[in-house]
Amino acid sequence: MVRETLADFFGFDEHDTDLQTEVVAGITTFLTMSYIVVVNPAILAPAIVNGPGPDLGLSVPEAQQMLAVVTLLAAATATLVMAFYANRPFGQAPGLGLNAFFAFTVVLGLGVPWNTALAAVVVEGIIFVLLTAVGAREAIIRLFPQPVKLAVGAGIGLFLAIIGLIEMHVVANDPVTFVTFSPVFASDPIAILSVLGLFVTLALYARGVRGSIIIGVILTSVAGYAASAAGYSGQPAMAAAEQAGVALKSGIPLAPNVPIVYDAASYDITPLVGAFVDGFSGVEGFSFALVVFTFFFVDFFDTAGTLTGVGQAAGFLDEDGNLPDMDKPLMADAVGTTVGGMIGTSTVTTYIESATGVEEGGRTGMTALVIGAFFLLSLAVVPLAAAVPTYASHLVLVVVGIIMLSNVAEIAWDDLSFAVPAALTIFVMPFTFSIAYGIAAGIISYPVVKAAQGEASDVSAGQWALAGAFVVYFFVRTSGILSGSL
Repeated sequence: MVRETLADFFGFDEHDTDLQTEVVAGITTFLTMSYIVVVNPAILAPAIVNGPGPDLGLSVPEAQQMLAVVTLLAAATATLVMAFYANRPFGQAPGLGLNAFFAFTVVLGLGVPWNTALAAVVVEGIIFVLLTAVGAREAIIRLFPQPVKLAVGAGIGLFLAIIGLIEMHVVANDPVTFVTFSPVFASDPIAILSVLGLFVTLALYARGVRGSIIIGVILTSVAGYAASAAGYSGQPAMAAAEQAGVALKSGIPLAPNVPIVYDAASYDITPLVGAFVDGFSGVEGFSFALVVFTFFFVDFFDTAGTLTGVGQAAGFLDEDGNLPDMDKPLMADAVGTTVGGMIGTSTVTTYIESATGVEEGGRTGMTALVIGAFFLLSLAVVPLAAAVPTYASHLVLVVVGIIMLSNVAEIAWDDLSFAVPAALTIFVMPFTFSIAYGIAAGIISYPVVKAAQGEASDVSAGQWALAGAFVVYFFVRTSGILSGSL
């Protein structure tokens, strides 16, 4: 009875899927994006404890526990809205990059009280709700040039791959070349286990094994715990890499210590809930508007890029490269951001890791329901998701990155008005670690190339305006105006 009810509600037959596929897809996406439950508190806690704003009387570890609960609640709220309202297989949570901007730039760098920064997040969320309700967000996204829409998926694929390779200790930070192959690969158990897990996962995927991605994650995790029990550690390799003049991704244990259930105090998030209200007191209007503007721009185009790229991988896009009924997943994003700011975390956004569940066959909101349910279940042991080593979950990003590169086949490379915007979109995303910047590069270049070809009439007024808006955005972000006004 339950199976039939879920099938009817989410439209399994319509999307050529079934309950087992959707559950596996949801678990896969959850495992891949679950790192945020640990990372988001680690980024935000120092800003809330040590930055300007109300003193909550908490230590950083205490604030992290509280923020872990807030992160799970915000992620679950947004993702469940995605499930029941939008019926799309996308996971949502506080966004990486946006939380770093919140903590390191706005609060610790510019000296904005943390509760004022939360107020900016809430304002951004409300603006998004209003724009989405009247269809303005979807209308703007439809202005994206066709080559940018076609290139977003491949750009995200490269972005995912480089994130995964860094977490797997395959790629290291080099002061001269910026990135390089790890010079201590052969002596680094994290790198060895990651690559073995990657090839096992790829082999299973190539053989068409259902659940190959989640099987790869589990096998790699088990191997990591076994290696840790045998006395292996990644620390010697990291020290050797440092002596060689390069830096590996730090803070990745072979086997994470899963915390026991916290006491009741860990679940008391009342100091954060509603803290944004007092954040409006004594705010200088122009400065506050610039912070809201920055949150708005990055979140808007990160979400737009993710929905388009993952939607392309799922086969959701129409013949014009648009995601039908995009206003619904955009509303889930807007609601998540608003609720997140109200309870004490930074901007919520749609996760590119949703592509992992899509590649496992997830096509409906049932996938999102499973993701949201696991976020809620993780409240029992905060954070339960830390049991999966980061390198084990992130090898999946390389697998999905490889798969998403197939999207470039749809681009008309013999037409420079397609090739230039598409190539810049694909190049800029991984090298700037920003989906929004990649989209910006494509949108700005498109009318320039079209005009140079004598085809300026093919560019709509809205596309010119969008390109101009991105130029203004980059000027504000890089000219020092933001830091000089606060």
